[in-house]
Parts: sequence; structure tokens; C-alpha cells
Amino acid sequence: MPLKNLYMVDLFAGCGGLSLGMEQAGFLPVFVNELNADALRTYIVNRVQINPLLRDPAFHINDVKEMVLDPRYIPNLKRRLRTKFGIHSGEIDLLVGGPPCQGYSGIGHRRSYSVDKEQLPSNVLYQDMAAVVHRLNPRIFVFENVRGLMFAKWNASGRKGEIWEHVQETFESLKDYRTAFSLVYAKDYGVPQNRPRILLVGLHKSVRVSGETSEKDAVKRGFLPRPSGERPPGLHDLLGDLVDPNYQNGSATTRYPGAAITPIQKALRCAREGDQVAPKGAQLLEQQYSKHGPRIVAKFKAMHQSGGAVPAEFMTKKFSQRLLKPDWGEDGPSITATSMPDDYVHFHDPRTLTVREWARLQLFPDWYQFSGKRTTGGIGRAGNPREGLFDREAPKYTQIGNAVPVGLAKRVGVHLAKILRN
Repeated sequence: MPLKNLYMVDLFAGCGGLSLGMEQAGFLPVFVNELNADALRTYIVNRVQINPLLRDPAFHINDVKEMVLDPRYIPNLKRRLRTKFGIHSGEIDLLVGGPPCQGYSGIGHRRSYSVDKEQLPSNVLYQDMAAVVHRLNPRIFVFENVRGLMFAKWNASGRKGEIWEHVQETFESLKDYRTAFSLVYAKDYGVPQNRPRILLVGLHKSVRVSGETSEKDAVKRGFLPRPSGERPPGLHDLLGDLVDPNYQNGSATTRYPGAAITPIQKALRCAREGDQVAPKGAQLLEQQYSKHGPRIVAKFKAMHQSGGAVPAEFMTKKFSQRLLKPDWGEDGPSITATSMPDDYVHFHDPRTLTVREWARLQLFPDWYQFSGKRTTGGIGRAGNPREGLFDREAPKYTQIGNAVPVGLAKRVGVHLAKILRN
């Protein structure tokens, strides 16, 4: 007899990396919030097969503040969830949320034009998430964010870590929950990148964990899974089947150039339903190559020949790209997929990575589609808080870079599902 669905609400969902991992662990999303229209389209188009109701505006919303400020919104949402899914008050199994990290991450901070973090509206959205948790009363909630949040301060004269202290206090003030957090590294859970993330978990007083301790560390306390010990796949194992012998600068590969060889390639080339692996010659999405100028191509070729070193004639004062190696080496993955794909040079071709390759670093399967522009830059990507421009575009690379790795989310989801079902 199949297990019944566990129901989840996803706030600040982005393109759905955290949600996809949870779905693979047995959770069904019944409501989603995401401010950016392209990211929300990405989220919904990839889930209408498992929950067509997500297309209905009654089951998705852009701005979480509407949920918090409108006194009728959450009561009406509860009624809709009861009517359509049979979910009564207190029966949402999981609520997850990763409020935007503008100004917390190292890259985000460099692009915030030196305004104080207290001036960035996105930096207090954790309060809205806590308000929604209080009103929806899920059995478990998970707050996730970047490592930089642990050391951030509100302004230049502030104290390091003061924002994170306030985040913890906010969630600890939810009297029906006990909380714990850990800083986890995706590579410790079999994900092919380093990717440190803060995960703060809250368990409702009605939820019990076998062998629970009083530790504040969520892994030691039993709220999060221990590292899997699984060795992450190297880049050749992960991406080798996408290497096109007929690659041309600025072109696209629209059909798989080779068969899936490694276990991870086969897994990522499977259809959503079933275990059929896409064969050589099947349609391949998002393998569009950037059009690099002659000097950039020459630089990349020289880096391949030198093993990664940038020859003096190609040196610039700005950050220089790093050549990816086909294998990680003894220490495992040393990179983090961000919204900046230009940071890295492909291990085989003189180019940067494609959207599909970037998605595979996050363990998105190849059937997963992304909406919006391929990339953008300047004010469109960074915003300009000094001028009151807080909105940022979320092209495909940015959506992927901002996502929680699917493999990490699945490991966490399996652990939480076991807690709930026990």
C-alpha cells in the first residue's frame, strides 16, 4: 500500500530546488509563494503534473506580505486547503522558506552598493515567514539561508552576528515549537558542489524525535540528517554525456550527443515518472552556448593548455575565471554554483557552462524547465538600493544559482518524512 502524501507549503520558493528535493522524499506542494514572476512560472510549470491546482491563483501568491497583512488571507487559504486536499488546521506537515539573501552573501553584499542591511526590505522577510508559521501551524518548518547571514550586521557600526541572533530569537518566540540549526555543506550529502547553507528547523510540540537530545545543533539533536558519506560525482561523471564533439561557439546542442554512462547521468536523464533514460539523439533542453569573443576563446584555450593558469597577456584587474577540472580530487567539490556562471570555464571546451550544466550542478534533472531570460547583468541582476531599486531580475542562471541543491533537499526531506511518519 503506497504511503499517503505529506503536504508542504513553500515560501520564497524560487525556481523550486528545495521543493523538488522534498517532493522526491514524498512531500506534495499545496501552496507556493515567490515574488519573481519568472521563478514562479518555473516552479509551477514543473509541478502541474503532480498538482494542477498550483496554476490556480488561490494556491500561489507573489508577495508574502499580502498573506501577513490581509487578515482574511490565511483563514481563506485554510478553507481552500481543507476543501481541495482535506487538510485541516494543524495538518500541514511541512512549511519551508528561504527568504531572499540580498546583502547576506558575499556576492550579494558586493552588489548592494554599500547601503546598510537594515535598509534592504528583503532582509526582514524572516519575520513574515515566522508570522505565517504561527498562523498555519505546520508540524515542522525549515528556514534556510546563506552562511553569510551568521556574520552579518545591520549597519557599519553594528555587531557581527546580530542579524542571525534576531532571526533565531524570532523563530524561538514561536512557543509551540522547539528549534535547532546547523551549518551544512552540500558536498557532505553527495552533491557535486561545496555550497554551505544554514538550516534552522522547528518541530511542533506534538512531533517527537527518537533519541532527541537538547543540543542546539540540529544534526546532533536529530532534526537534520547526518552527512551521508556519499562521494559527490566529478564533473566528467556529471556532465560528460553532454560534451558535443561538434561544439561551436555561440551555438546550441539540441539532442543528446551521447548515451548516459554513469549512474548520475542516467538518473538525471530519467523522465519524471518512470525509469526510462533519455537515449542518444533525444531532445536536450537548455544546452545553449554563450557567444564568446575571439580574445576570450583564446584565453580559455590557453587556460586548458596551462592546466588552469591564466597567461600574463590575458590578466585583468577584475576577477579571473577558474578552470574546472574533470575530477574534484581528494578534498571533493571546491566550488559553489552562484548566479555567476562566468566564474568558471568548462573542463573540456573553451567556454562557460550552459544553463543545463549549471542545473546539473544543483542536481536538477534534465526534464526540469526554466522560464525567463537566459541571463542578464548590471542593474537588472543587481538592483540599486541607493536609488531605491530593490527588485532584481531572475534569469535562468540566477534562478538556478539561488536554489537549494536538490540532492541536499532530498536528504533533508527523507529525514523529516521519517520523523513525521514515525
